Amino acid sequence: MPTVSLCMIVKDEEMHIARCLDSIAELVDEIIIVDTGSSDRTVEIVSDYTSKIFSYPWKDDFSDARNFSFSKASMDYCMWMDADDILEETQKEKFLQLKRTLAPETDMVMMKYHTSFDEAGNPSFSYFRERWIRNCPQYRWIGAVHEVIPPSGNIVYSEIAICHKKMKAGDPDRNLNIYRKLIAEGAYLDPRQQYYYGRELYYHKQYKEAVLVLEQFLSAEGGWTENKIEACSVCADCYSRLGQEESALNTLLRSMSFDLPRAELCCEIGKYFMEHGNYHHAVYWYETALSRPKNNGLGGFVLPDCYDYVPYLQLCVCFDKLGDRKKAEEYNKQAGACKPYSKAYLYNKRYFDSL
Repeated sequence: MPTVSLCMIVKDEEMHIARCLDSIAELVDEIIIVDTGSSDRTVEIVSDYTSKIFSYPWKDDFSDARNFSFSKASMDYCMWMDADDILEETQKEKFLQLKRTLAPETDMVMMKYHTSFDEAGNPSFSYFRERWIRNCPQYRWIGAVHEVIPPSGNIVYSEIAICHKKMKAGDPDRNLNIYRKLIAEGAYLDPRQQYYYGRELYYHKQYKEAVLVLEQFLSAEGGWTENKIEACSVCADCYSRLGQEESALNTLLRSMSFDLPRAELCCEIGKYFMEHGNYHHAVYWYETALSRPKNNGLGGFVLPDCYDYVPYLQLCVCFDKLGDRKKAEEYNKQAGACKPYSKAYLYNKRYFDSL
């Protein structure tokens, strides 16, 4: 059975760290903690779980810190988690089963990463991340921010999920400041880093600059297809917020030059037409969203609701606007079948019951 080193980089995580380690400690064979300058009780808390605690001088480079943590690992595979991640109780037996059955030639295990949740606690935003990585010099992190180990070798996709559940807000400016520093120092941003730089500008509502960066990324050769498609979504929202509606729609449609339509983009195009009162066009795009397969294996960001709940709910609104109350109510029932606790579904149900 393969052995696993849990490798973590932490700083001032006294609120999160015990919850994280309690969820995973009994399942791994070694815990490596790299502290980047905590001033709270983090180091004291982790000392109850491991003696392998190392100090690291922070250099505004997440890859460098993660690679340092991997360098201290002695097991077959390195696994990473952030302090505000947890492995839910329902996933623990699956985790052990994976250890018992993993083929020895496996180089990397991709696991689901749930980073957002709906009102019932169900995942509403997920994607695959490299989670177990063979412990060898071939696999190292790259990128000062939004770091990654490019998937290669024999890769296994697992349905095991890690949940990212923050209990406090981090520094919202940290990532953008690191990018600004890199650019000021004349560093080259590869396509992936350029994409994420554009997203950081978007998060900071610097829409004009975000458009310039994302358009450059979209026009350049190279770059991951999933990033290109997602960049279309982000760039389109920037255009919309800048009042450039035609450019917003054209950028959403541009996403289909990179691959077949994703339900997420179909819902955004449907929303565009719905907001402009063109309900027939909106119906087409929401129905197209319902027809698109959900392919988690592509590795991009997945919004599960865009494949059923959101188009059902929006089709309800569209057909109500078009005067077809019967079809509208039927779509609302289908939305309710997806999420019976949804406030929007329950509101619509009361509306139809009152007619």
